[in-house]
Amino acid sequence: MMRGAPGRLLGARARLRWIHQILGGALLMPYFFLAQVGVGMAAGGVNALDSLPLALTAYAAALPLAAVTAVFGLVRPLSVAAVRAMCGVPGERLAEGPARSWAARGRTSAWWTLHLGVGAVISGISLAVPPMAVVLITLPFVSGLRKAELGLGWFTTEADPYVAPLLGIALLGGLVLCAAGAGALLARMAPVLLGPTPADRLAAAEERAADLAVRNRLARELHDAVGHALSAVTLQAVAARRMLERDPAFVREALAAIEDTTRRTVGELDAVLGLLRDGDQARPDAAPAPTLAADLDGLLARTRAAGTTVTAHQDPGPGGDWAGLPAIASREAYRIVQEGLSNALRHGTGPVDLRIRVRAGHEGGHRELEITMTNTPAAPGEGESRTTGGRGLRGSAERAALLGGSVEAGPYEDRWRLRAVLPLAGGDR
Repeated sequence: MMRGAPGRLLGARARLRWIHQILGGALLMPYFFLAQVGVGMAAGGVNALDSLPLALTAYAAALPLAAVTAVFGLVRPLSVAAVRAMCGVPGERLAEGPARSWAARGRTSAWWTLHLGVGAVISGISLAVPPMAVVLITLPFVSGLRKAELGLGWFTTEADPYVAPLLGIALLGGLVLCAAGAGALLARMAPVLLGPTPADRLAAAEERAADLAVRNRLARELHDAVGHALSAVTLQAVAARRMLERDPAFVREALAAIEDTTRRTVGELDAVLGLLRDGDQARPDAAPAPTLAADLDGLLARTRAAGTTVTAHQDPGPGGDWAGLPAIASREAYRIVQEGLSNALRHGTGPVDLRIRVRAGHEGGHRELEITMTNTPAAPGEGESRTTGGRGLRGSAERAALLGGSVEAGPYEDRWRLRAVLPLAGGDR
């Protein structure tokens, strides 16, 4: 591995940057050939390549042509990929995706013009200098070269024929310095011209937030569906094993509850996996999300089958059932009740008191759905340690927050209490 100045001039990164410049020169060729045709016609139908001034004019005319084509959105991702791979610029300093705003397109156009313009100069030097340097270096040692008509007759004198090799070495050194300097310039300018604009940063932040929201949603669904099912099935199986000899009827009920719980959980898991496969579009054949109106009674029955006494007090308000709730509130309320019962099964002891009611909001506002669940905490060593910061409770709090509500969980007098309040304003029914 080269270190110091040799590494900066001829190391792997310097060589990749050199190749990047030659690539830019190659990309300029179509524009250059088009421009030289126009310049030749303007000069009276001559070949612009036969005249150095006309060739330079064609080069200058090719750069605006390149700049115009760079306003297309796909130029930026192609340029960013090349810079990332060949210039050693960290990816986080470069923008992602096509340029959408005119400001971003203008900066991309400036980069495209700079890359192709500098690359064409370095490519031309890289093609011309090495053969010339070889001739100069070998000139004193090959008599045929000194006699040939190469335009180098001033080296054929006997004054000092060995000046030519020094000039050839100097040309090679100058080529390396030019390529390294141009590569460093492009690497320095890439973040300036290809870096993210404020609009790009905002779009990236929104994309990350949307992705995080989807991941949190899936995590909540998996935790509430699978986590509750595993807890319930475990406790139902334990209760059935304990009552196997004494109460066969209870065992049959517990086994039926296990069967029902697992069947429902497979359906819910399939629905969540469908979201992973299809994004936010739910599959038409997926199991519907459970709600208070359709699934609360079954949830309570399966919990009781685990041997836990659940006393439920329900007050749906006018209409007398939960079908009148907005669908989204009914779905989220079911998950909150499910998580509360799961916590009661794992961490509590004794009967669970569940109260669900629709009440008028504070100061005459919109109606609210209030869920209150209490039970006695398990004695030390009888259950899992209980905290106020479990993933399930955080998920319940996030569900409530999506509706503008809140969830509180923690000790209350001598019991453990979970209390949720969900506003019922708006929502689909």
